[in-house]
Amino acid sequence: MNVSGELVMLRAMGPEDAEALWRWNHDPDVMRWMDEGYPQSLASVQRWMTEDRPRNDFGDVLFGVETLDEGNLIGMVRLHGAEPELGGAELDVYLGEKNYWGKGYGTDAVRTACRFGFDKMRLHRIQLTVAAENESARHIYRKVGFVEEGRLRHTFRSGGQWGDKFVMGLLEGELS
Repeated sequence: MNVSGELVMLRAMGPEDAEALWRWNHDPDVMRWMDEGYPQSLASVQRWMTEDRPRNDFGDVLFGVETLDEGNLIGMVRLHGAEPELGGAELDVYLGEKNYWGKGYGTDAVRTACRFGFDKMRLHRIQLTVAAENESARHIYRKVGFVEEGRLRHTFRSGGQWGDKFVMGLLEGELS
């Protein structure tokens, strides 16, 4: 199932996307605000995409973000930690292709993923964490309707410095 927005289409990621995912995860500009973990080989990312990653289901949905006009894979978005009894999930998103930054694709990817979460998954709440200094991401989240709900102190390390993260939430009916 593909989910279309105004600028992007969300589709299931597959083994053919492993190289792009590996490249993005090793780009310091892309990973600047992310909890990046440890470097992985291309072979391990390919194995994760083909063998280790469970199929998409209610608890964990991973989408590739493609441009509607050209069909280029430019990023990924994930709704995970969903539990039907609680009606909530966490959102992760990033655009790995930097030439698409600042052109509305990130906003549309977030909005489209949230619409899928509320309409298809019947979620009541979607939340995320974002580095306090990542003003461009916070702007996108606020534009879509997310509200800052709290601050987690010194939970993020970038460039050798500890930083804070904001917890942001979006309730059903608040999507802009």
